[in-house]
Amino acid sequence: MAFTIAIDGPAAAGKGTISRAVAAHFGFAHLDTGLLYRAVGARMMEGTEPVVAAQSLTHADLERDDLRGAAAAQAASKVATIPEVRAALLDFQRAFARRAGGAVLDGRDIGTVICPDAEAKLFVTASAEVRARRRHAELSAAGSDMSYAEVLQDVHERDSRDRDRSTAPLRPTDDAVLIDTSAMDINAAIAAAIAAIDARG
Repeated sequence: MAFTIAIDGPAAAGKGTISRAVAAHFGFAHLDTGLLYRAVGARMMEGTEPVVAAQSLTHADLERDDLRGAAAAQAASKVATIPEVRAALLDFQRAFARRAGGAVLDGRDIGTVICPDAEAKLFVTASAEVRARRRHAELSAAGSDMSYAEVLQDVHERDSRDRDRSTAPLRPTDDAVLIDTSAMDINAAIAAAIAAIDARG
């Protein structure tokens, strides 16, 4: 039986970690849809036209080692504003969402566009300052020399692009459960997500 869990939210709110934990808890498959856009962005940086990259995306593209870096994140945010790129990736995501055995998808427009009929919807958020601190710690651990101020500016810029784009702007649906992780540790956030999904199931 297909059961779809849609988890949306801004960058560095914790939705990826929560989504992986939720998928493991329920035994569902997991798709980080942001990776699709990062992979398209990475190919764009190499000279491929974004729509062509989206239309020809392969699973091998999703396994590149450079998709978690700041450059791929910025490129992903830019290609995600292109309606033709979003359209090209739509079928891939919807097919994954309705696979037998259940699926968890996390991204920016899962509940609003990709899976509006998902059985459970969560919107994971946190303050920009908290998200910037988390992202700065991740980048520093990976050897980046970006300052906290630069990361915070990056977070604000990505938020603006996500919220203000004409196609599929970032917003919670009316039936999504809001989880603000600003003052939560990850275990509390995961527990809140599982409880919300159990309540919908």
